Amino acid sequence: MLNKEFSVAEAKKRFSEILSRVAYGREQIVILKRGKPLAVLVPPHESPKEDHLSKVQGWLDESDPFFEIMGELVKDRRKHGPRILKFPKG
Repeated sequence: MLNKEFSVAEAKKRFSEILSRVAYGREQIVILKRGKPLAVLVPPHESPKEDHLSKVQGWLDESDPFFEIMGELVKDRRKHGPRILKFPKG
C-alpha cells in the first residue's frame, strides 16, 4: 500500500477529503510537520489490535535480566520516603 503524504497545513485544508480517502479508499496518509512524519492515519480495520504496550506478550523471556534489574530498582525505591516540600510562612 502506497502512503500519501500531506503537510499539516495541507491536511487542515483537505481534512474531509483525507478522511474519506482513509475510510473508503483504504489509503494510509502520513501527516508531515516540517518535512518529518508527525502522524499516520490508517483505516480502522488496519489499526493495531493491542491498545497498550503492556498487553504485548513475547518480547522478553521471563529469565531476561531486565526483570531482575527492574525488581532491584523497585526494591531500592521503596527504601526512600516521599519528599515533602516546606514553604516558608510569609
